[in-house]
Amino acid sequence: MKNICVFCGSNRGKNLENLNAARHLGKVLAQRNLMLVYGGGNVGMMGALADSVLEFGGKVTGAITKSLVDLEVAHLTLTELIVVETMHERKSTMANLADAFIALPGGFGTLEEIFEVLTWGQLGIHRKPCGLINVNHYYDDLIGFLKNSVKEKFIAPQHFSMLMVEENPEILLDRFITYQPPIGSKLLER
Repeated sequence: MKNICVFCGSNRGKNLENLNAARHLGKVLAQRNLMLVYGGGNVGMMGALADSVLEFGGKVTGAITKSLVDLEVAHLTLTELIVVETMHERKSTMANLADAFIALPGGFGTLEEIFEVLTWGQLGIHRKPCGLINVNHYYDDLIGFLKNSVKEKFIAPQHFSMLMVEENPEILLDRFITYQPPIGSKLLER
């Protein structure tokens, strides 16, 4: 495991704890010599995360659309910035570079991105671990919703277990190292 893709808000959120969590994760990634792969922005949680990795001597690859570069929200001092045309290309680029996926707090985009890679894992398109960093209980209601989806038999228990949830990024990254896809995933080896 060398490259960790992190999905997070382009906004900072209302609580300073969110930015602090992004900065802490960035420090941990750099200290563990793990490259950050993310959406290439210089604002909100995204900017704080990338700045922290760079501050602590780590490497960062961003993938961003040309339209977002034109809006001047691209982080221009990254190790590498990959500019693509569409959001689909952006997500595909990040997924192909990543060995694992983490979601910090964020909005629709963050949720869409983590659920897409979870779905790909469920279908066996990849065998990469996925996790949430549950800053200040941000994801508690979502986790409750997903548990209800298991109860209602829309999500299989083994697929629910694919989503690891921790408050501490060190513990989450340690769990990633020993991750095994659940039995019952449709492994469509690429």
